[in-house]
Amino acid sequence: MNYDFSWFHVERAFPTLLEGLWVTLELTLWANIIGLVLGFIVAIGMMSKIKVITWPLTLYIEFFRCTPALIQLVWFFFCVPILFNVWWSAQFMGLLALGLNLAAFNSEAYRAAIQAIPESHTDASTALGLNGLQRIFFVILPQALLLAMPVLITNGIGIFQQSALVALISVEDLMYQGRYLSSQTFRPIETLTLVALMYFAVSFPVSLTVTYLERRTKRLLAT
Repeated sequence: MNYDFSWFHVERAFPTLLEGLWVTLELTLWANIIGLVLGFIVAIGMMSKIKVITWPLTLYIEFFRCTPALIQLVWFFFCVPILFNVWWSAQFMGLLALGLNLAAFNSEAYRAAIQAIPESHTDASTALGLNGLQRIFFVILPQALLLAMPVLITNGIGIFQQSALVALISVEDLMYQGRYLSSQTFRPIETLTLVALMYFAVSFPVSLTVTYLERRTKRLLAT
């Protein structure tokens, strides 16, 4: 392979890549907030015995779980403005698609965690006189978060990686900046390698945290 590696242009463009990384982290943060809050609400709704509530939620979950994230992102960007006559920024559209996608996956993690909570805990909260909302916020939510935390963090890492798709709708995230710089400098190997390492530098410590939390959760449940 006759290829002369040169990191000169990549080093000069590193601040631009950091700006793109900041956009990626911002998208990831807000998508996780949407995913954590909406995912729990959907999980609670799925526990209902009223089919008028569960059917639309089931359709929502299955749609986002059974279609590619790329299709969802492009659909929101191109179809939502046409159907609903709203013209939001590409970054907001990307955030909306990523957040709804994550909420669908998180809802299943929450639901599994809620089902794992012993019935005696909810019975005790009822005996103490807590109403429905109080049981949800003070009994169900804390335990569901504890049990589902490893899965929720893993899903969060996944949405951080999937956020690279927003480059296709011209959001200037890390992937967008990497593609642009590689085409401008004609150094795709150096540029995209650095971009991959930046994604890895964020994801790997979080994955170690997931492993630690899984072990700690198992110890807590065993006691």
